[in-house]
Amino acid sequence: MKWIWKTLKYIGIIILCIVVVLTAIGVIISEDLPEGTEGAKADEFAKKILKELNYDAYKNTKVISWTFAGMHSYEWHKDQNYVLVKSGDEVVRLNLKDYEASQIISPKVMDDKIRQQHIQRAIKNFNNDSFWLIAPYKLMGDEVERKIVNVEGKEALLVTYTSGGSTPGDSYLWIVDENYRPKAFKMWVSIIPIGGVTSKWKDWVETQSDMILSKEKTIFGLPISITNLETSN
Repeated sequence: MKWIWKTLKYIGIIILCIVVVLTAIGVIISEDLPEGTEGAKADEFAKKILKELNYDAYKNTKVISWTFAGMHSYEWHKDQNYVLVKSGDEVVRLNLKDYEASQIISPKVMDDKIRQQHIQRAIKNFNNDSFWLIAPYKLMGDEVERKIVNVEGKEALLVTYTSGGSTPGDSYLWIVDENYRPKAFKMWVSIIPIGGVTSKWKDWVETQSDMILSKEKTIFGLPISITNLETSN
């Protein structure tokens, strides 16, 4: 038995060392949230992004369907304020105006506690996965604080979500090209302990309803793909 405890002790020491090293690396590479300037200039910057991505088409789009990272699929009826959230065998008709009015289509659930778990999971997944699809279209929302930030001699747009969604308080620094089409953003978010992590936004396409959406993002070099993308008016 002594060798077992000795082995476990060594494993524990190794794990502790790994945690310490990763924490130290995180502290070293983590960036502070940059300072910026609010006002009309920041609002104008956001509006140029919206114009580049055809915001009017987004407003007029009634249905958006997609699969996020091969895990969750959505059929979002914007005009009717509901979305079908599919994850494996689980299907939830999520009422976006009144979560309590949501329906569990599959599996059949009788217990209210389990029903709430399905609904809360659908809310969390939809909030996250729809953000990764349409985040640029939300820049001028009432719950968004906008600031102009200078990044290597060029202007960028820092947005902070002051309320709404699953993680209010998160901030994103949008980097754009010469046409104001987003290339990437840096994140200061509650679920990632390292500040300033970059996600690139690539493979922009014009959809059936004329919205312009990015079908591939990367984070830590790993791809996050949007597939089965369809929109309609």
